Amino acid sequence: MHPYALIGPLGWSELLIIFFIVLIIFGPRKLPEVAEALGKSIQKFKKAAKDVQKEIPQDTDGNDKADKDLKG
Repeated sequence: MHPYALIGPLGWSELLIIFFIVLIIFGPRKLPEVAEALGKSIQKFKKAAKDVQKEIPQDTDGNDKADKDLKG
């Protein structure tokens, strides 16, 4: 089952509604701080994902070399 099967894709109107709800909850003074924290979190997540992608091929290459050493 596709993740959007139950809720569907978000359009501009839905995003505006979410923005106004967040604005009401946090207020206009706190909104830049929340946006900055969200941006930093996304950057950290992307960096961690990139680091994991770099490590995966290295691990598989290391395992192949270890298997060759054991066989020969």
